Amino acid sequence: MTDNMRKLAAECFGTYALVFAGTGAIIINDTTAGTISHVGVALTFGLIVLAMIYSIGDVSGCHLNPAVTIGFFISKRFGGKMVLPYILSQVSGAVLASLTLRAMFSEHLTLGATLPAGSQFQSFVLEFILTLVLMFVILSVSNGSKEQGILAGVAIGAVITLEAMFGGPISGASMNPARSIGPALIAMKFEALWIYVVAPLLGAGVAVLLCKVIRGKDCCSNN
Repeated sequence: MTDNMRKLAAECFGTYALVFAGTGAIIINDTTAGTISHVGVALTFGLIVLAMIYSIGDVSGCHLNPAVTIGFFISKRFGGKMVLPYILSQVSGAVLASLTLRAMFSEHLTLGATLPAGSQFQSFVLEFILTLVLMFVILSVSNGSKEQGILAGVAIGAVITLEAMFGGPISGASMNPARSIGPALIAMKFEALWIYVVAPLLGAGVAVLLCKVIRGKDCCSNN
């Protein structure tokens, strides 16, 4: 298997694990009268990303998120030829995870799809800012000293947990188009999907600009 194929397989599997564990926690929480709790769901998302970073980060970079892939591309840390294949692999992994969960929990209506609990405006702004902060942290900790690189997974997993903790009750705290597309396609819940595609992509793009302002040339460096 070529290096590129390994990277795509890693992104597909990593995103599968993210959606299976994260939305699986939501589904199981719903079907067991809240035994996992909102805090437990937030921790699940953060911990699965932490685990995947240390498992496949050295293979594919562990993007697991089209917004992150595009953010790395804008920051010139990722080649344009692999952007679309990465995104297709991520969405495929998310869809496969949702299909698995549909087979297991056929009675569940949303499969953990991200749907606004408040207004669409609130969810759009939340998803934009949450993704901006997440992408800024990723760009900041994914280069620099070896010690910083070792702790990158902890920092990124912690940010995802934090943001899911306070943003989840309103927007679902997706921050990831693939994570939202997978359940939406299988559960046929499209009414607010545009929020969870557009807002994270815009947030990731603005995060790159902010990183350049604050960190200068380091933002576009892998060193």
